[in-house]
Amino acid sequence: MQQKNILLINLGSPISLDINHVRTFLKEFLSDDLVIDLPKILQQIILRSFILPFRPTKTKKAYEKIWKSGSPLIKNTIEIAKALQLKTGWNIDIAMRYQEPSIKNAILNLKKKQASEVIILPLYPHHAMSTTLSTELVVKKIVNEFYPELHIALIKPFYDHPKYISAISNSIKPYLNDKVEKLVFSYHGLPERHIKKSDVSGKHCLQNTNCCEIECEPSQHCYRSNVSKTSMLTAKELNLDDSQWMISFQSRVSIIDPKWLKPFTDKELIRLPKEGVKNIAILCPSFVADCLETLEEINIRARKSFLDSGGESFIFIPCLNNDENFIELLRNLIVNI
Repeated sequence: MQQKNILLINLGSPISLDINHVRTFLKEFLSDDLVIDLPKILQQIILRSFILPFRPTKTKKAYEKIWKSGSPLIKNTIEIAKALQLKTGWNIDIAMRYQEPSIKNAILNLKKKQASEVIILPLYPHHAMSTTLSTELVVKKIVNEFYPELHIALIKPFYDHPKYISAISNSIKPYLNDKVEKLVFSYHGLPERHIKKSDVSGKHCLQNTNCCEIECEPSQHCYRSNVSKTSMLTAKELNLDDSQWMISFQSRVSIIDPKWLKPFTDKELIRLPKEGVKNIAILCPSFVADCLETLEEINIRARKSFLDSGGESFIFIPCLNNDENFIELLRNLIVNI
């Protein structure tokens, strides 16, 4: 195969469990103007007065429950890179949008090797200003500053790619049985204003109850529409009827904005047992690598909440990680760019 340089980018995590490293990660992440998209002075007041004095300790305790010789997100991303390199023989490197290994160092390594081009593959299946746009802008900024001669090709989100839907569906099948009453697609939440700001038309997203079902340019770039499409295509692939699956949103930070995408995963997992749904399977398709939000928030905290509310069985379906079908999707995306 023709030799290629590939850079896989994921979101990032603290480099260790040291409280200072956790605080540094949160400070960098939440100072991104596309994450907390408020006037800078207001953003920093909220961050320094209401988040950084308290959240690092809470976040550290959460990481301690899943941290095994390193960050799960980074370790799983490395495994994805290894599997893709083994399959293709290409030069595969990884970087994190925040903290280490950094995008800057990845670009400088390419400069050191005198590479002429690189294919950038952000590991975010769905469009969102806080992930895909933020990563695209910082990559271009770093390349322009440190290695402007480098040609970059950026792969777009793959939320409805047939091989992505097939990979998710195949990962779900072993966990479904006659006992499972509901399959829950839990996606990372976003403030509603992010959805509206990402609307290229300025007059489509969140304007009516079925806006996500309308095929148009705004919906193609809308996170809420993207995750709806992923879920519907997967449910169809699994031959599930509408009563057998649902979408919810996790990981909201209400102090930033009270209006987040609904329904909320934590609230739904309390409600479902009370309404007779006591056996569920749950997955988090907005993440391709297991991380804090899947391993701790869902498989530990959400599990306890559901069972404490009267649920009987809670099946956690892992992320795709280095699943061979997912690796084949990545290979396909790269060769067809």
